[in-house]
Amino acid sequence: MGITMIHAVYSRWVIDLNRDPQSKPLYSDGRIITGLCPTTNFLGDSLYVDARNEVDPVEVDRRLELYYKPYHQKIASLIAERKAQFGKVLLWDCHSIREYVLTIQKEKFPGLILGDADGTSADASLIDTTLHTLKSSSFEVNHNHPFKGGYITRLFGKPSEKVHALQLEMTKTKYMDDSEKHYHQDRAEKMRIVLKKVFESLINQMLK
Repeated sequence: MGITMIHAVYSRWVIDLNRDPQSKPLYSDGRIITGLCPTTNFLGDSLYVDARNEVDPVEVDRRLELYYKPYHQKIASLIAERKAQFGKVLLWDCHSIREYVLTIQKEKFPGLILGDADGTSADASLIDTTLHTLKSSSFEVNHNHPFKGGYITRLFGKPSEKVHALQLEMTKTKYMDDSEKHYHQDRAEKMRIVLKKVFESLINQMLK
């Protein structure tokens, strides 16, 4: 569809690109929140054999310089280029998660969760268009719950400057098998059709 794409090629357990660089929490509702350079997963299990509670600050700075800053600088550069070309930009930030993460909520997550920082990261018309198109599918859709959009959405979404940002969190079984380990062609194709409709609707809305 001609959409510019950027993606990370290393694990979020090295450094989480969707966290505040000072590791400030995005939520305060009691859920387990992994930091910029996590030492546990979302279930509280240690990622390191020595069960350390933090990554050495010197190592955190090294990862910031080597991985985090170049990625964010590239996003900023691409946004500036597209805005100069088209006058406005939509950043669509994509994430996926297990169906069940009991340290965040006890119930199964809905298939799709749209986050827009409580309506502040994108124009209302774009949010409405996205929600309407997603909800016209067969998938269950939540809005800003339990995810409002991460640091990338909140940082780059500046609708007053014609830079809009939306985050879509998707449960893994919408494109993987029930084990959440293997790609599932049929499920992925069904989701691809829905996303194509969303992007077509958003492009039409942006052109108005």
